[in-house]
Amino acid sequence: MTLTAIEKALAKNPRKNLRHRIEHASVLNEKLIDRMKKLSLIASVQPHFIISDFWTTDRLGPKRARWAYPFKTLIGNEIMATGSSDCPVEPISPLLGIHAAVTRKENQEERITVNEALRMYTINAAFASFEEKVKGSIEVGKLADLTVLSHNPETIAPEEIKNIEVEMTIVDGKIAYMKAA
Repeated sequence: MTLTAIEKALAKNPRKNLRHRIEHASVLNEKLIDRMKKLSLIASVQPHFIISDFWTTDRLGPKRARWAYPFKTLIGNEIMATGSSDCPVEPISPLLGIHAAVTRKENQEERITVNEALRMYTINAAFASFEEKVKGSIEVGKLADLTVLSHNPETIAPEEIKNIEVEMTIVDGKIAYMKAA
């Protein structure tokens, strides 16, 4: 219904550079993904649901459950995915979402790389909110908003990502948080 509403709105009022997104783009199928691609929609996903929605196969059945949280398929179809937590329903930590996305046990064909998961929470999230020129990556001219981690998520075992600690958070070039020594 949401895709139909967006299609109708764009047919009546065509515009470029829209960054409409579907929140909780959770249970999809190939046809919905094709329509999302044609509309250049952004999929806002909550990777930690992979862990907490342990009932997915029982409630959806194996055929539909295959399309629950299809992160790799979305990315493969050039649909931008942004990561979020859905806090307070899920833990707020992006690291737990990244861990869930890269270590999923069910539908492992939808597992994504650490780099893809990091992009969902950084560069892609900034793009979705029209802030890619000031946020989302560490570059000259952008806000100095960054997080210093205890370990590099791209070099440790994926299962260990959930144990990474935040050592420091910097907002606009100023230390906002520093872990006690």
